[in-house]
Amino acid sequence: LNRQFLFQKQHVGKSKAKVAAESVLRFNPGAKIVAHHGNIMSTEFGPSFFEKFDLIMNALDNLAARKHVNRMCLAQGLPLLESGTAGYLGQVEVIKKGVTECFECQPKLPPKTFPVCTIRNTPSAMIHCVVWAKFLFGQIFGAADDENDVSPNTDDPEAEGAATAAEPVTEPAQQAPRKTTRQWVEENEYSPEKTFDKLFKQDVEVLLSMAKLWRERRAPEPLNLAALPADEPVAAAADTACQLEDQRMWSLQACADHFLSSFKALHSRLASQGDDAELSWDKDDSDAMDFVCACANLRARIFGIPLKSRFDIKSMAGNIIPAIATTNAIISGLMVLEAFKVLQGDMSKCKKVFLSRGLMGRNRMLTPTHLEKPNPKCSVCAPSPTVTVRINLDKTTVGEVANDLLKKHFGMVTPNLFLGTTQLVTGDEEDIDLFTRRVYPCTLREKGVADGSSMMADDDFQCYKFTLVFRHGDTIADDQLFEVLSSEHLEDAKADPAEAAVQEAAAAAEDDSKVLVTDDDIMIVEDDPEPASGAARTQTKAAKRGRDAAEAETNDQDPQQAAEMSQGPTKKPR
Repeated sequence: LNRQFLFQKQHVGKSKAKVAAESVLRFNPGAKIVAHHGNIMSTEFGPSFFEKFDLIMNALDNLAARKHVNRMCLAQGLPLLESGTAGYLGQVEVIKKGVTECFECQPKLPPKTFPVCTIRNTPSAMIHCVVWAKFLFGQIFGAADDENDVSPNTDDPEAEGAATAAEPVTEPAQQAPRKTTRQWVEENEYSPEKTFDKLFKQDVEVLLSMAKLWRERRAPEPLNLAALPADEPVAAAADTACQLEDQRMWSLQACADHFLSSFKALHSRLASQGDDAELSWDKDDSDAMDFVCACANLRARIFGIPLKSRFDIKSMAGNIIPAIATTNAIISGLMVLEAFKVLQGDMSKCKKVFLSRGLMGRNRMLTPTHLEKPNPKCSVCAPSPTVTVRINLDKTTVGEVANDLLKKHFGMVTPNLFLGTTQLVTGDEEDIDLFTRRVYPCTLREKGVADGSSMMADDDFQCYKFTLVFRHGDTIADDQLFEVLSSEHLEDAKADPAEAAVQEAAAAAEDDSKVLVTDDDIMIVEDDPEPASGAARTQTKAAKRGRDAAEAETNDQDPQQAAEMSQGPTKKPR
């Protein structure tokens, strides 16, 4: 919140919308503001809510919400001012149905992920240790997920069966069922000392027994709680005097102490909530953050990775990129300038504006460009959108299509799916239980879906519908559940500037020469999962457009025409 102007320390934990309204009214009592505290994707904010307005201004922090508001504005014919900031980068664009590209005319890349074997067996960067620590929090205190286990992966193909277990290895038919981390902790009565020994000593010894992993890598060094190794030299006190508490490096002993104390505090909270209780990860939860920071640094020390401050690890753990007050102020001002044009009915003067981190063409940091026309192949704003998806009809269930394809990938809130007159997916709350029991467990083939079947998908809440064509495939690329085929512009996704900012941030986290720093007022890049993809455009793309526009003006050319020429005759300008 210290990256914004409307919030102070005493506001932590309160509704951002309500505090913002109160703050503005203090210095401008004549303003008329109605604050709503809720999820913009909930049914209380339906079409009747949106149609009250002349203009929508977006400052959202996640991709799902941005997509939803984009569709609601398209359905109501409302102009939308979309904005985003990422560090020193920013952008503002105006979206109007039938006039400009919508938010979804260009695809957004998913957040960067890491191989499970790297996380569990061979971490090489602090971000790997942070991901492991977050998984560990869920395994011990949250909703345990077997896919996010943190124990050594003895099935690592690189090890080729070289691993041994902490207990004598038996034949597969006689081997006892493998215990989850949660089961082990419960059997050991949530002892923080025993858990430390398991995670940072016993499990590391299992990894050491997988000798082939360490032929060309530095072997990990187990930690003994009773005899921790000496710390590496740290900065002198004078060098850290002006640092915030979170920016100061913890010693190895401090990491161990924080592990023990945060473990006890989290277990106490978990126990107080009764049986089957679960704690949710929150980067602003002090105990949860101390636990993840301590675990990440302890694991980093084991694998010879430089330790990071709590401040740096908080940035990585929240999967975030920094927010800067000046950037937010500039983008807010640009939004107001574009809003004047929209409200005056002069869409022809509206621009898409990029804020770069350095001077671009003609010594300017702001680069205005013409608004793009709608993408005729957009799956959202095209007149009759059609999307073709390759999927295994014999293995994929209707429930997976409902949850993974329609809700997660296409961002639908209350999806319906029809094969002719037969409904396979429902968004009606009264029918969901029946469909979940009788329809969703069936495979697509069992419900009559064949190779080339054309189906109608719609969302009454979003006023959104499109034709979905299924093509059968025995194997899908990268072992994914499905593969979208019909969007020919998907190849341009790698060049999408909004996502390039995210990828740059992820690369910085993996490259120890850079770190991601922030405190509060962040832009989520996707946790749950789901990565914020409406971030700012990258400097590279903004610089190119700036040069194109500047050259065009110098030569008395239309900037858009110059942009088309620079990209070649066969590639659609973005």
